[in-house]
Amino acid sequence: MNINHYTYRVTWSPDDNEHIGLCAEFPSLSWLAPSPEKALAGIRKVVSNVVADMQANKELIPEALSEKNYSGRFIVRVPSVVHRSLATEAAEQGVSLNRLVSAKLAM
Repeated sequence: MNINHYTYRVTWSPDDNEHIGLCAEFPSLSWLAPSPEKALAGIRKVVSNVVADMQANKELIPEALSEKNYSGRFIVRVPSVVHRSLATEAAEQGVSLNRLVSAKLAM
């Protein structure tokens, strides 16, 4: 397990008036700091400690998103009226429904 492969993000927290470090694989963890660099260092340290604790307790450790394989395929349920509207828009543009939705998701 390499904590460097996890997905980290730093953003501004207006409620706390500080930067907040986050890790997508551990959504319940965060670290507040006055600078983005310190927020990133803080969340990385917290994740490191949590992973070490999980390993010691033989708990399942989340896989890094960057190490997962994605097929490029997923199913989304939408109301029939939305499906019809998208199918109509795709037909009008002369593209497949899949291509239209993929383009919209990529925006």
